[in-house]
Amino acid sequence: MPPLEFTLTGEFIELHNLLKLMGLADSGGSAKARVAMGDVKVDGKVELRKTCKIRAGQSVSLDGSTIRVRKAV
Repeated sequence: MPPLEFTLTGEFIELHNLLKLMGLADSGGSAKARVAMGDVKVDGKVELRKTCKIRAGQSVSLDGSTIRVRKAV
């Protein structure tokens, strides 16, 4: 599956919000639960912090999908 791309409008986005906005979780609660279960990886490492700040240049993986985060031009 080709990687998804997300363009930041600010300095960062919280992990659970990114998953919800990109459609990898049905709701914020679902996104938080997936993070808490250890299903989400940030830059290849399991991330358990729901409000982890995701910045430009990072990648987030869940269920075989990868989101590449980039800075707005």
